[in-house]
Amino acid sequence: MGQKKDLTGSEKSKIVRYLAEGCSSLKIAKLLKRDHRTIKRFIQNSQQGRKKRVEKPRRKITAHELRKVKRAAAKMPLATSLAIFQSCNITGVPKSTRCAILRDMAKVRKAERRPPLNKTHKLKRQDWAKKYLKTDFSKILWTDEMRVSLDGPDGWARGWIGKGQRAPVRLRRQQGGGGVLVWAGIIKDELVGPFRVEDGVKLNSQSYCQFLEDTFFKQWYRKKSASFKKNMIFMQDNAPSHASKYSTAWLARKGIKEEKLMTWPPCSPDLNPIENLWSIIKCEIYKEGKQYTSLNSVWEAVVAAARNVDGEQIKTLTESMDGRLLSVLAKKGGYIGR
Repeated sequence: MGQKKDLTGSEKSKIVRYLAEGCSSLKIAKLLKRDHRTIKRFIQNSQQGRKKRVEKPRRKITAHELRKVKRAAAKMPLATSLAIFQSCNITGVPKSTRCAILRDMAKVRKAERRPPLNKTHKLKRQDWAKKYLKTDFSKILWTDEMRVSLDGPDGWARGWIGKGQRAPVRLRRQQGGGGVLVWAGIIKDELVGPFRVEDGVKLNSQSYCQFLEDTFFKQWYRKKSASFKKNMIFMQDNAPSHASKYSTAWLARKGIKEEKLMTWPPCSPDLNPIENLWSIIKCEIYKEGKQYTSLNSVWEAVVAAARNVDGEQIKTLTESMDGRLLSVLAKKGGYIGR
């Protein structure tokens, strides 16, 4: 029985199992038909564990170099730490040191996503702000749709994990595992809905109007007083199913027409306060990287999260419109954020 140099992965697994069963190293060597010294060496190495890494002395950064790094970080948004330091001709600095230095003067952020605004869009946004500047926003019903998937945004599945713990397994599914389309509205301090669009239904003009009939009109609007209906202004964005001639004529037959139907500027999700409500709900249903196994379970989570949004939060959103309009005018129709 000759001595071999290396043990295979299968043999190592068997050694661990035999040790757990109480076998001696000599017996294990006979069972595996390997040299006794090879078995003993593997057991000794396993018991010793890993050697501690010797920390190398870190390169010191001068005050002058720090100022150069700060200027480079300001001029190169979204650049990597390596690119920033290389632009300053500072070499030999490990990544951990670079990140520690940058953490004191900068933050890691993703690029903001926003719709493109050309000159015509900006002019229309300014005209819209001027038109509604003196409006009582407590009488406007702000509406929109939101799609929620089973997996949620990938970037939210991050967080702190204790030393020695393994990160939980996260499922990877195409298109986020599928999703549910949700419609809701907010007015003053009240939440309307949320209502679920039937699975598999694509919202065109006809299906959108039928959806509003079955949910918004039958379950909420019909119960309101005549004076409320007279003063309420209905807001919707310029999605094709919303702004089509069919939908506009259908809403007119329901009494929502002319001044009771708010005109909406193009490419302006930042002006709709319900977008902030969607953010609140998504933060709740996807906290700690939560995923869902069925469309019904994610819908139940949306309903539960919506119930936890109190009237004061909604009132804060609807009362923010005066400030948003002033910001649009101050920025000459530019994007204002949310």
